[in-house]
Amino acid sequence: MSQGRRLAVLGLVIVVAVAGFVIAKSGSDSNDKSGTKTETVTTPAGVKKTETVRTGPAPVHIVVQGGKPAGGIKKINVNKGDPVRFTVTSDVADEIHVHGYDFHKDVKKGGSVSFDFPAKIDGVFVIELESRGEQIASLQVEP
Repeated sequence: MSQGRRLAVLGLVIVVAVAGFVIAKSGSDSNDKSGTKTETVTTPAGVKKTETVRTGPAPVHIVVQGGKPAGGIKKINVNKGDPVRFTVTSDVADEIHVHGYDFHKDVKKGGSVSFDFPAKIDGVFVIELESRGEQIASLQVEP
């Protein structure tokens, strides 16, 4: 086997090993709270490899059962400038209101609604089922 062919095989083995490590690592870290996406990049040596890139915090899932937050009021903590992402799945129809930011979205009985917005205002904000006056989450934005 020529030296060029050996280098090509070695490069392929390294790419496969790195991809396997990235996939295994991303699947084993259950405490990772960030969203990720996978990208294929080409190194300066012309070798293609797969990388996992963080895209920001993963959405918080809030479940409303009997008109109340299952498991209690959820806490959402982000830094100013980061994205705020959460989804509400509800067994009652109501309006979800993010106080301070003044965002409103209706959720149907048995439905879900998602929020995704930049944290531009620091402080602590109530997220509630508006017509019931029931707090379902607390958003804390650190400066």
